[in-house]
Amino acid sequence: MSEEKLIEDRNTEVRTYFVRGRNAMVARADFSAIYVDYYLHLADYGLVVPPDAAEIARAALAAITLHCASRPRNERVAWTVNFQHPLLNVFAAGDSPAGTVVSKVFTENVKEGTQNLFYADTIRGAEAPRRSVIDFHSADFFAAAERYYAHSEQRRGRFFHYGGDDYVLITAQPDCDEAWLEGLDNEAVQALDTAETLSLLEQRGYRFECGCTHERMMRVLLPTFRQDPEALFAGDEVLRMSCPRCGARHAITRESLEAMAGVAG
Repeated sequence: MSEEKLIEDRNTEVRTYFVRGRNAMVARADFSAIYVDYYLHLADYGLVVPPDAAEIARAALAAITLHCASRPRNERVAWTVNFQHPLLNVFAAGDSPAGTVVSKVFTENVKEGTQNLFYADTIRGAEAPRRSVIDFHSADFFAAAERYYAHSEQRRGRFFHYGGDDYVLITAQPDCDEAWLEGLDNEAVQALDTAETLSLLEQRGYRFECGCTHERMMRVLLPTFRQDPEALFAGDEVLRMSCPRCGARHAITRESLEAMAGVAG
């Protein structure tokens, strides 16, 4: 399959550029398609997300997509971010090999604490997972992600709203012109094409997708079912569960698990 066809199938094209003379990388994309799929996903499963929480989920989708597009192609990333004001958790994950991103907001049963926390888990290829944890003080997801860059990536990363559903991430590379990067604002970013010399690095495609198929949910339950089916179903014939990554609801019948257990031996 050609690169162009791959991008078309994945809905959203992310382009990365190298800024000559500044030693910085620019990642940019229009997230309209991903946002449409996000809201369609909510509607399909009857998920209700308050408007302010939905805005945070949208920012998380843009931030993690641009982050993934700026990283090696064999990385998978998951961010879990706890906000105290408003009190909620937001989960965002990006899988560059699969070209997928997902986001979910949790507004119930959120633990109260003394500070906001940003957990980042990264897996590159077959390497062991890496985790970093930082605290932050803003109620803005992009600001939280920028603090993650400063303290965990140990380099500057700045997010900008280009207009509409178009967002930009600019990250420092070795020998970056830090003063230039720090001095950028939305107006300067909109003039980058004419003010700076940009070299296209690559194009990647991403789409909103969790991958939580009915079969995968059943396989999660299978070990517990084999151990104690009565406790799992508590007298019911159908078990209803929600995906922790995207909130999709799945109805798992006892009969289907029995069949899977028989096939799996």
